[in-house]
Amino acid sequence: MLRIENVGMRFGGLWALKDVSFEVERGTILGLIGPNGSGKTTMMNVISGVYKPSEGEVQYAGRRIADVPTHDVCHLGIARTFQVVKPFANLTVRENVGVGAMYGRLGAKRSARDAFARTDELLEFVGLARVAGRPASDLTIPDRKRLEVAKALALDPEILLLDEVMAGLNASEVDEALHLLRTVNERGVTLIVVEHLMKAIMSISQRIVVLAEGKKIAEGLPQDVTSSPAVIEAYLGARYVKRQAAERERKAAAPPAEPPA
Repeated sequence: MLRIENVGMRFGGLWALKDVSFEVERGTILGLIGPNGSGKTTMMNVISGVYKPSEGEVQYAGRRIADVPTHDVCHLGIARTFQVVKPFANLTVRENVGVGAMYGRLGAKRSARDAFARTDELLEFVGLARVAGRPASDLTIPDRKRLEVAKALALDPEILLLDEVMAGLNASEVDEALHLLRTVNERGVTLIVVEHLMKAIMSISQRIVVLAEGKKIAEGLPQDVTSSPAVIEAYLGARYVKRQAAERERKAAAPPAEPPA
């Protein structure tokens, strides 16, 4: 569905991305991880049309989109969230999502009434119906994250790029976010997820791509990627590996659960 071929992104004399290639299959969840400054958000910007790559190709559904403006990329079916959440503060929650429903990929086919019907459906889906009439500026951080997802879904994407939507959430909020993203994926939306919370990214991703210093250093199944010496050295560190090994030993030593009466 999405093919990244030898993409490089240069800012002056600095290569933020260099010779990065990977593919995303329709209906899957791909995790994109790496240390700070590794090029993850730059890659999201390249895919969504914010940046034109200095070299290489981006193909979506067989079409070259490296030169396509951001709004046209959106209308083709690629939407994204942003690391720094910035809703339209002077609009209500409902109006924020309504903007996407009216001007996104299917917006031209909708009346205003249909657009807000879609908006209400999405607010119910992400758990914000209770605050639909409140100004977006009044929302808590978890609800702002939900609003960011709802705004992106209102664009009716086939691929959704998620840039650290779980940052700043507590454990229970992370679990709720993971459930929401799995449900989005089950509804047919392909996901590319940038995230630093390893427990979250390991549990949700079918495949993982690892970037470091702008280059791809690993790609594969989550369990294979996290055992790669290159990934451990560049990103995870020895303590993460020890914690994972201890967790596996704990689970292996735990007594089997008793069958229900």
